[in-house]
Amino acid sequence: MIEANIVAGLIQSHGIHCHVEGNYLQGGMGEIGTSGFSNVRVEDEDFDQARALVEEYEQDRHMSPIEAVAEPAGTYQVNRLSRVFLIVCTVIIGLLWMLSGAR
Repeated sequence: MIEANIVAGLIQSHGIHCHVEGNYLQGGMGEIGTSGFSNVRVEDEDFDQARALVEEYEQDRHMSPIEAVAEPAGTYQVNRLSRVFLIVCTVIIGLLWMLSGAR
């Protein structure tokens, strides 16, 4: 869905009117991945030009934007510790909530 909006912005920056369909499907699906539900629509007469822009975008993109960001040394360890901390906090909060409801 995010990439559909990025592509739509690229197309619109070249003066082509377009519309992203499926923006609200993520709410209907909850946290389940909504891959393939978003579409960028253009007018028939603009299709060839828009398709050329999308193909150029895909060729220039050797990896996803997230992978393209270089992570500083030690980031993996920090991320791992953050996840452990969040899990421990969640468990403690859950236990406190269960104990307060037992009274």
